[in-house]
Amino acid sequence: MNIFNTYKGLPKSIYALFCVYIINKAGDFVFPFLSLLLTQKLKFSYSTTGIIVMIAALVSMPAALLGGKFADQISRRRTYFLGQGLAALAILICGIIKDPLIIVVLLIVSAFFNGFVRPTLSAIIADVLTSEKRQIGSSLIYLGINIGVVVGPMAAGFLFNNHISLLFILDALTSFIAIIIFYIYIEETRPKSGFNEEKNFKEREESGNLIQVLLKRPKLTLFLIFNMFYGFAYTQILFSMPIMLNNVFGTSGTTKFGYLISINAITVIFLTVLIITITKKISILINMIFAGICYMIGFGMIGIIGNSFLLYAISTIIWSIGEIIASTNKGVYVANNSPKNFRARISAVNDLTNAVSISLGTSFVGKYIELYGINKVWSLVFIVTCIGVCLMTTLHLYNLKLSS
Repeated sequence: MNIFNTYKGLPKSIYALFCVYIINKAGDFVFPFLSLLLTQKLKFSYSTTGIIVMIAALVSMPAALLGGKFADQISRRRTYFLGQGLAALAILICGIIKDPLIIVVLLIVSAFFNGFVRPTLSAIIADVLTSEKRQIGSSLIYLGINIGVVVGPMAAGFLFNNHISLLFILDALTSFIAIIIFYIYIEETRPKSGFNEEKNFKEREESGNLIQVLLKRPKLTLFLIFNMFYGFAYTQILFSMPIMLNNVFGTSGTTKFGYLISINAITVIFLTVLIITITKKISILINMIFAGICYMIGFGMIGIIGNSFLLYAISTIIWSIGEIIASTNKGVYVANNSPKNFRARISAVNDLTNAVSISLGTSFVGKYIELYGINKVWSLVFIVTCIGVCLMTTLHLYNLKLSS
């Protein structure tokens, strides 16, 4: 199978965004190591670090809604340049100054503007791709993200111990390189108001505010809610999985967790093209149902496989396939069912529901572990994902009924 044939014929903006995502993710040196940075380098306590990390996560929520509104009503390009530029500038200053409190403030500022710019990129992808091409285009972007993720943590791990200032500077530098590529190759994509060229009637403009639009689009709203069940499960990769591995394998648990994350990345890089080729002609909601089933099996088996690392690796491959299917279909469904003049704002709502599912997947599960132990988490995740699959199936059947 030729990867170049699969992604041939897409708009140049998508290839440019592919490069932008690789560079941004490969240069994402600071935030993946934020907890270690705050405790080991800036000497904050664990409790203070927890508060700072929580604030950095929370500020991205209003930022996404604000950035989505700005992108929909003013300009995609201006929103990107403003958000990405200020986020990079804040990180760059962190590499120059030494005051821990100012660095924390700048990190929160950077987190805000990273959240501000995220819905804009999703809206651009929806703008430049037809509904028939969105799954292929989204899979290319997803592939670029994962290629960058493979490179970034390794480089950051090398720099972290002895070159912390350089870590900040290179993070900012890669962002500025991404801005230059964006400036050269990506033109303004914001749809003109009143210009109805859509073949898909679901993308026609809507009047009113964001809440009114979501109420007018109950299938879209239900999809965003139902997908939170999948998000709850996916959150356990970084939350419950390390705890489980340390519980099973002791001091080698952290190393084995690193192996599983590498298996996940390799699976994504090598199987994305194959999976997108198989699934591109299948209904998006059916694909989402398959994704949920992969999560059910992949996560559900963790609680019963004992100390066999081979079975953990197989589990990782299974839920990674679910991740590929979900990641290359979720955004497409949202774009195909969003009015063109609300694309960025609805993308921001998508980000918001993801944040809520992550919050529930950590806070609730943390208390659940204290009460019932880490082994019981995976049966809970299986049940929650099963509910998500049933809800997605109901939504699919409802769609079939409406179209019949």
